[in-house]
Amino acid sequence: MTPEIVMDLFGEAFYLTVVMVVVIVGPSLVVGLMVSMFQAATQINEQTLSFLPRLVVTLTTIMMVGPWLITSFMDLFTRLFTEIPNLIG
Repeated sequence: MTPEIVMDLFGEAFYLTVVMVVVIVGPSLVVGLMVSMFQAATQINEQTLSFLPRLVVTLTTIMMVGPWLITSFMDLFTRLFTEIPNLIG
């Protein structure tokens, strides 16, 4: 196994990890920003007001894109396991 192959596998796994995090956390950040702007405009300083919408959006996002994320994750590892004999020798 050459360093180029290892770096290629690592890069692909890292890319998939970044995509998973961005897809899950991105909408939560947008909703958090909108709630923070609303709180600043109305001068409401309630911490739970920003928590619940972000929680709902994060859970909804996981429910909607979860099957795609799991499929992508399984495809990566299935391909990795099937290519082990080729990678070793």
